[in-house]
Amino acid sequence: MRRKASLILLALAVFFAALSPLTRWYAFPRLAKVPADQYQDMVLEAKDATLLDYGTMTAEKVDRITVVQTLKGNVEASEKIEKTANRDVVVWDGLSYVQGPDGDMVSSFPERYIFDAHTQEPVHATGEMVDGDPVRRTGIEFKWPFLTEKRDYEYFDAQARLTAPIHYRGTQDFRGVEVYYFEQTIPWTKVPLPKTLPVDGITAESVARTGTTRWYTTVRKFWVEPVTGAPVYGEEIHREELRGGTLLGDRDKVTAFSGHVKMREDYIRHTVDLVKSQRLLVLLMTSYLPWGFLVLGVGLLALSLYLEARSRRPRDPATARTREPEPLSA
Repeated sequence: MRRKASLILLALAVFFAALSPLTRWYAFPRLAKVPADQYQDMVLEAKDATLLDYGTMTAEKVDRITVVQTLKGNVEASEKIEKTANRDVVVWDGLSYVQGPDGDMVSSFPERYIFDAHTQEPVHATGEMVDGDPVRRTGIEFKWPFLTEKRDYEYFDAQARLTAPIHYRGTQDFRGVEVYYFEQTIPWTKVPLPKTLPVDGITAESVARTGTTRWYTTVRKFWVEPVTGAPVYGEEIHREELRGGTLLGDRDKVTAFSGHVKMREDYIRHTVDLVKSQRLLVLLMTSYLPWGFLVLGVGLLALSLYLEARSRRPRDPATARTREPEPLSA
């Protein structure tokens, strides 16, 4: 009986020992993915900012500028792209809606970001765009890969329509969560005017005809939870200028926007709580289950060897019973 139990335990030990690396290196890369129907919103603010009044074409100080950023998963579009891409695809329709202190629209900046649900690498398909202009992204945007590494990444800047390194600057503690801090600087770059402007009659085309151009620079900062690859906090030191052309009269340039944009406090708390819950799910696949299966396999192996040794132990001669041979009958 002990021999049979030992063999069963040995089989279970082999099973769980094999399941440990399979969970981490086979199941996790296939099961961990960004859901196609995900929806999230975020509110950021820039206090004591500078904003251009397009009516008078002068820069004015304002007490607050609000940026409402939404990312909405487009399930129908992702399913359509998956048929030809042969992989799990997520399509995010994003919108950055900027409001002035009076609540009026300053700009509206739509995007469509298409990426691999598992690796977050861009997937190039019809519909990929920034502010209505077709683009071909390289590098990540919005989200880092699962199990983010301590290294630089390529990050896509939607305003400039270019990809530039975003540098790993160290590990920090952010409200009880270990995060990696990344920073990217985009130097002064000529960028397109937004297609939606706040004044009727003034369009990107009409401004371009005057010879006036838009320039932009930013310092982008992210605090990323490395297990999920999700930013828990972000900031931008953002500046825009209009330069040259007849629209500015005798001025060489005018500030269109200048401010330090930060996440609003209530959205920080919500994001941290959400990332903490998602972190547990990823750790379950990458750490808790693989190590648990391995420890269980080792324990079952030890118990199997113990029972096998007990079954092979010779019996005590003092307690062994001898049986007399039975007589044979004709």
